[in-house]
Amino acid sequence: MNLVPFGSVCSLQNGRAFKPEEWSASGTPIVRIQNLNDETKPFNYCDFEVEKRFHVDSGDLLFSWSGTPGTSFGAFFWNRGKGFLNQHIFRVDIDERHVDKNYLRYAINSKLDLIIYQAHGGVGLKHITKGKLEAVEIPLPPLPEQKRIAAILDKADAIRRKRQQAIQLADDFLRAVFLDMFGDPVTNPKGWEVVTLNDVLDAIESGSSPKCDTRVASDGEWGVLKLGAVTTGVFLSSENKAIFSDYNPNPKHEVQQGDLLFTRKNTYDLVAAVALVEKKTTGLLLPDLIFRLCSKECIDKYFLWKLLSNVSIRSKVQALASGAAGSMPNISKANLKTVDVILPPMEEQIKFAEICRKTASLKNGNEDFLGIQGRIFSSLTQKAFRGEL
Repeated sequence: MNLVPFGSVCSLQNGRAFKPEEWSASGTPIVRIQNLNDETKPFNYCDFEVEKRFHVDSGDLLFSWSGTPGTSFGAFFWNRGKGFLNQHIFRVDIDERHVDKNYLRYAINSKLDLIIYQAHGGVGLKHITKGKLEAVEIPLPPLPEQKRIAAILDKADAIRRKRQQAIQLADDFLRAVFLDMFGDPVTNPKGWEVVTLNDVLDAIESGSSPKCDTRVASDGEWGVLKLGAVTTGVFLSSENKAIFSDYNPNPKHEVQQGDLLFTRKNTYDLVAAVALVEKKTTGLLLPDLIFRLCSKECIDKYFLWKLLSNVSIRSKVQALASGAAGSMPNISKANLKTVDVILPPMEEQIKFAEICRKTASLKNGNEDFLGIQGRIFSSLTQKAFRGEL
């Protein structure tokens, strides 16, 4: 299949660097990276007009070229009306007489590992230059073939998305049950006992981040978790990188079923994510950017997971993050221990945990199927861009 540089089939328009003082409560939404990969994230708005080159509208193809590998990078369709493009996102403009926009999205996303490898920056926060992105080579068959490939991948992707929606509904249900049983954990309308995290944790442990390959660990290999394993609030064992074979892993750092994991370092909107390892896993190590929260007997892990995942509590925790200019914000163990949390009676926590477990049994089927669909989609994508589909 004919390979061409990405930049030869499109032009890339970067967004505008909006200053915080230019944000407003109403006006035109400013499209930031967080609005691309999570439609629940709030907008900042701009109440004045900006140059037309920074405008986006439904149907535009956008590419996020900065942020956390595994969660921020990638091509997305924008389908939420008029907006102003923020910095660190390219609008991808093409001539649709020669290139199918949907095909182009799949094609460039199939190169994300290469793009992230070529990105520069500190641990966990990287950027790819416009020149390097434009030089990435993608297959470009004739337009009818592009449309055929995109249609096949669309069908496979639609099945994945339906499973993701089912999992999201289960998570929404648990959030609603938590609020019904315990109320807002910050305002504490039910008057529960208030303690600090230090009172309910035996320890806060962290691992290490050895040099790794860019690929996912195979069966029998050791892998180290990426931030993406926890970022969504659901543990994703597939979000890992294979460790080079000459590394001698510390068994104390191996992730175990029942571990409660917390991202201590990330961008401000993604830091302080929490996920519970609900299913048995082997050969995965804890990195230094993720804490393992070891709880005491006075608090149930399911309750603590959903408590720390609550929007009100998480906002409080995120406010503790700090870091030097240009670096990702970090939450120290000492600061995390100071966070005030509610502590309802154990019998109430156990009731909630039982609901979580029953919901998890329903979710697990969808998650297992989602994993299978993910592998099928990955296989189809690889075949498509090798000319074998």
